[in-house]
Amino acid sequence: MRIPIGVVVERHRAHSPWLDAVYRPVSILSGVPATAPWTIIDSNEDVTTLYAGEAVIELFRTETAQYRENLASGKPSLWVVLRPVAKEIPFALLLVTADPTEGEALTGVGNDLVEPVPMPPSMIRTVAGFIAQHPPSGSFYKRERDRSGSADREPRPRHSKVRARGHD
Repeated sequence: MRIPIGVVVERHRAHSPWLDAVYRPVSILSGVPATAPWTIIDSNEDVTTLYAGEAVIELFRTETAQYRENLASGKPSLWVVLRPVAKEIPFALLLVTADPTEGEALTGVGNDLVEPVPMPPSMIRTVAGFIAQHPPSGSFYKRERDRSGSADREPRPRHSKVRARGHD
């Protein structure tokens, strides 16, 4: 399933000699407005709110367990990924995902800015409907490691004595 959405970003004036501004995704719009990317929505002395552009959330049947965990978390989120670019607006909107494992995995990649934002109620209903149509195929089972000593064997010593040659 593909869901077109809009992304809203805030630009905060930085209190740093090395940065002019700090960008942060703040919300998702259900649907896509007829507005050019990086259009100013609101502005005051310290904060400018911008429409960053359009993205498409893709839902896959194989990831419904992760979506279900996201909705059950009590704070359903969408992860927005902005990639640095050398332009007037220093970021390009790369992707938005509803899969928390994908979102968390993207936080450690390169210089991308990855931030979770609250999932809008209409998106929660859409994702819940998708999960209902494509229920997860089984639950995750975590195996326990086989312990080194068992009841029928003698336990191995933790440390063995090692003697250096020539010293008795």
